[in-house]
Formats: sequence, C-alpha cells, structure tokens
Amino acid sequence: MKASKLAYKPVELALGAVSGMIAGAAFKQVWKVVEGENDAPSATDENRSWKQVLIAAAIQGAIFAVVKAAVDRSGAVVTRRVTGTWPG
Repeated sequence: MKASKLAYKPVELALGAVSGMIAGAAFKQVWKVVEGENDAPSATDENRSWKQVLIAAAIQGAIFAVVKAAVDRSGAVVTRRVTGTWPG
C-alpha cells in the first residue's frame, strides 16, 4: 500500500463519520417534508406499513449515498490541493 493511501485512511474514516451525521440530519428533514412526522419508521415498527418502511429506507439510502460521495470527493480534492497527490 502506498504511503499516501495509508496516510489518507484516518482522514477517510473521519469523513465517513461526518458524512453519516450530515446524511442523518438531511434525512430527518426530508422525512418531515415527505410524511410530516419527526420519526421515520424502522423496519420492525409494526405500526407502519410496508410502503412507509420501504420508502423511508429508499430515501435514506439515496441521501446517504449522495452525501457520502460528495464528502469523499471533497476530501480527495482537498488532499490533492494540500499534498499534490490524489488519494485513491
């Protein structure tokens, strides 16, 4: 493994945590708009329909994927600016 990849690992882990927090907050806001409720259904919530559970999961997954890609890409761009090498 190249030294630059190894050095980027802690940054990548931190960015993953940050992207998870951002995605979670974004999902909560989107869910309020979609269903008008503060709490999204969990898969084991027996008071929610299949439709609600699956729609919530799809929205949450899409938001997480977009936020993670944006944060990871931004981290790579900043790393290139600072070190001169792309961390991938």
